[in-house]
Amino acid sequence: MKREKGFYSISAVAKMFSIHQQTIRLYEKEGLLTPKRSDGNTRLFSEEDVDRLEQIIHLTHQVGVNLAGVEMVLKLQEKIEKMQKKMNALFDATSKELKEEQESSKEAVKTSARALMKLKQEARIGQEQTQEKTEHENNPVNTDDWEIEFEE
Repeated sequence: MKREKGFYSISAVAKMFSIHQQTIRLYEKEGLLTPKRSDGNTRLFSEEDVDRLEQIIHLTHQVGVNLAGVEMVLKLQEKIEKMQKKMNALFDATSKELKEEQESSKEAVKTSARALMKLKQEARIGQEQTQEKTEHENNPVNTDDWEIEFEE
């Protein structure tokens, strides 16, 4: 059903749903609706009030739920919405924490990889130096084979 934004009078709301104004007053008396009041004490129904009335009418007229049942259904819906918000907030916080841990883990892996590469490089340099030293010790320079030429 198409509705304009703003506040509605009880007569406009009653026409919207083809119900008597007294029915709306009964729902208010039972605590199912709480419309705002103007300075002249006229009921002003917001979009949320109209949506809630639509739910009440659906439950009472189409589903056959009595007013006590409607009250329980509406309270349960509110609790579910609150729990859903808490669950969403918890999910968002957990997702954020997981992303932070992933980033931290990536940094730790990068740091470890750099340290490992440095150790490998140092080991390779040390191994080359040891190999050069060993080659030098195993192949001493034989000065007997040297020939020195002098110019006269």
